[in-house]
Amino acid sequence: MTDPHLRAVISERRQLINLAYRLLGSLAEAEDVVQETYARWYTLPEAQRGKVEAPGAWLTTVASRICLDLLGSARARRERYVGEWIPEPVPGRSEWLDGPDSVDPADRVTLDESISMAFLVVLDSMTPAERVAFVLHDVFRYSFAEVAEVVGRTPAACRQLASSARRRIDTTRGPSSTERAEVVRDFKRAWETGDIEALIGLLDPQATATADGGGLALAFLDPIHGSEEIARAWMEIAAHGPAVTLLERTVNGQPGLVARFDDTIVTVYAFDIADGRITRIWAIRNPEKLQPWTAG
Repeated sequence: MTDPHLRAVISERRQLINLAYRLLGSLAEAEDVVQETYARWYTLPEAQRGKVEAPGAWLTTVASRICLDLLGSARARRERYVGEWIPEPVPGRSEWLDGPDSVDPADRVTLDESISMAFLVVLDSMTPAERVAFVLHDVFRYSFAEVAEVVGRTPAACRQLASSARRRIDTTRGPSSTERAEVVRDFKRAWETGDIEALIGLLDPQATATADGGGLALAFLDPIHGSEEIARAWMEIAAHGPAVTLLERTVNGQPGLVARFDDTIVTVYAFDIADGRITRIWAIRNPEKLQPWTAG
């Protein structure tokens, strides 16, 4: 079997992973989607593949439709999930996260912003069609005519979907990476030293902490609200949990922390920060979601 588009097809893998991860919030599922997309490409008759003028566009359309189908069944799967579901965290900045250097116009989110945990959580609150329309158009710059082919609606309807999704996105400029790192480092220091007053001071009074154990690791099932409640919970974790080593790591493109126990990453912590205080903490403990960290 020969494929005149082989080089172009293989070069699309990173772009497809980028897209599928943002659509699904799961790197493992994104990998599965890309494998299925390539499988469908190579099950096409050779003559039909040869007629495809833009293999990249074909692959993107197929991957997006697979993601759309998966998002449609996600609600039922989440109902069976134990505790809160948080998107799978990704470590550091690796090649598959790299994207184009320029993203215009300015009202569109950048590729880096579109993998932050806060952004992915908002995406997860959208309908499948809203999420696909928004990610394809605002993040990856596909036209609404191209989006319409994926979603199965008119370009005008897709424009409305993206507009509805856009209203949920916080477009205010957040703190710089340096500012975020300082707050996270101070949080780490206060937690390690047991300084509960310092922890309370670093947390917004209305802060929320959410954990995801998936029934496979010990984690609080319901979100914790309020700076004092969160600080007390974190003191309990330090007092009664295993003796872990806290490491400063990049989590979904932003400063975060990981807890290591016996050379195994047992928790990944992502943060959202505003006005110098932590507003959200996401603690991912489901070992299935931590495999990329363990492998690293």
